[in-house]
Amino acid sequence: MTRKKAKLCALLVSSMATLGTGAASAATLAEDADAVCKGLVGAVDAVKIDSATLQAPSPIAVAERGPTPSGRITPANPGFCKVLGHIDPADPKAPPIKFQVNLPVEWNGRSLQYGGGGFNGVLITGLALPPAYPFDKPSPLARGFVTYGTDSGHETRQGEPPQVFALNDEAFENFAHRAYKKVRDVAVGLMERAYGKRPEKMYFMGSSEGGREGLTMAQRYPDDFDGIFARVPVINWVGLQHAGTRSGLVTMGAGWINPAQVKLVGEAVRAACDKADGSDDALVQDPVACKAAFKVETLRCEAGKSGDQCLTDAQIKAIDTLHGTYKFPFALANGLDDYPGWGVSGEDTPVIGPTGGWVAWWLGTAPPAQPPAPNNGIAWIYGAGGIQYVFARDPKLDVTSYKVEEHKARLLEVSKLMDSTDPDLGRFRARGGRLIMLEHMADYAQSPYAGIRYFESVERKLGKTETAEFARLYTAPGVDHVGSGAPANVDMLSVLVDWVEKGKAPGDLEVAEQKVEAPSFATLRALPLCRWPAWPHYKTGAVTEAASFTCAP
Repeated sequence: MTRKKAKLCALLVSSMATLGTGAASAATLAEDADAVCKGLVGAVDAVKIDSATLQAPSPIAVAERGPTPSGRITPANPGFCKVLGHIDPADPKAPPIKFQVNLPVEWNGRSLQYGGGGFNGVLITGLALPPAYPFDKPSPLARGFVTYGTDSGHETRQGEPPQVFALNDEAFENFAHRAYKKVRDVAVGLMERAYGKRPEKMYFMGSSEGGREGLTMAQRYPDDFDGIFARVPVINWVGLQHAGTRSGLVTMGAGWINPAQVKLVGEAVRAACDKADGSDDALVQDPVACKAAFKVETLRCEAGKSGDQCLTDAQIKAIDTLHGTYKFPFALANGLDDYPGWGVSGEDTPVIGPTGGWVAWWLGTAPPAQPPAPNNGIAWIYGAGGIQYVFARDPKLDVTSYKVEEHKARLLEVSKLMDSTDPDLGRFRARGGRLIMLEHMADYAQSPYAGIRYFESVERKLGKTETAEFARLYTAPGVDHVGSGAPANVDMLSVLVDWVEKGKAPGDLEVAEQKVEAPSFATLRALPLCRWPAWPHYKTGAVTEAASFTCAP
């Protein structure tokens, strides 16, 4: 089939009462925009504006290579005032919170805060494409949004584990939630100074760690944002770090699976499930049913044999561990005491940086080492380092000797700070906030079932009808953590604006073909994200590990 549009799976599609309408009003910097921009430099208490420079408009640029599909695109930008600054810490041993705020000369009265990724430590500029954003649309800044981001209060240095900052209490609390709130408030102040008024509507978009940040803002600071988009959020953060570490530990010896065997598993999954939807498109469109249908034992080596075309008992145990639930001996924040196992499909998605399946995230190209090596899976690098620096706070700890029970108090402390699993979004809903979540079903950085379970907990807390008034959850089969493997890009910013400002609630969302004109690269269809296999129209229905998608051709 050659369908060039695709529908994401809406877990919740229902009509709702019309909300208040009204678009944000435009404004511009003063006639002498350069002077207004430079006049922003200065300091008020702990907030320091280090530089403010007027930037000329710039064209789009498309790189031949990039760590992620969207990472290849540098979008066109209009004239804007680029503001760089920092917020001094209370603890002199803690690093500052760095931020960048971009003030367009022609402002539409709205703002967009970008979330971070991983353990952060890199300044988020607000100049890139936001999560899941189509490549052929103007950037938020080009559309007139003030955009901004932060490094979350620490800087990752080359050669150091990304979790080193967590040894400092203030730095870790900034990473957990305070940095995003503080920078949001600084950005509002800058908008008031530059344009003479506050933003009329404020939006937040984040992916992975940034998705967790988005949910954190809805839960902790429900009055701060009108619309939030959280893609593949790493909620139940404590559970994720422990589950990822467990999956690494089981591959330290004979359980490690080499890239050729990863391909073997990927092909076996497709053989078992690809044609279940009636098409042969190399895409598992019902990953929930496939998890139950696929039997890894069928790949077991015959007695006394081994090799790339079969799996040993230790390797099968490792895969069962990845798919299985991780259980804590005590409850974490909001009553959770486990982390859901990973699903199936996309195991052999090619590796380019954080793009990819098992090799990128779980297995790497070499068995897990201590300390983690660059050729290990990212989940081991994150999880093992998290155990050492965040939970045990012992950089020299042998991770194989770590026992959860011995660190209960710290786990509970971290869970309270980091786990954005509070289902009570009543205040966010009451003040008119709107939330959209997107889970990628071939994601091995975090389990998509964690987000699905969270959304269902919100429904249980507030009621399905009430939740439908302000929240939606979508899933994208075949898509990896960063958006590769199958189409998954939708202009969620416009979806949010229409919902917040026009009362237009989203239903099914379409993924359309994307093209970007550039001197040396006329189209982005060569990206894995832009493959166009057949795609089902999914019907409404709740999805859990025990349930199955309902598909129609």
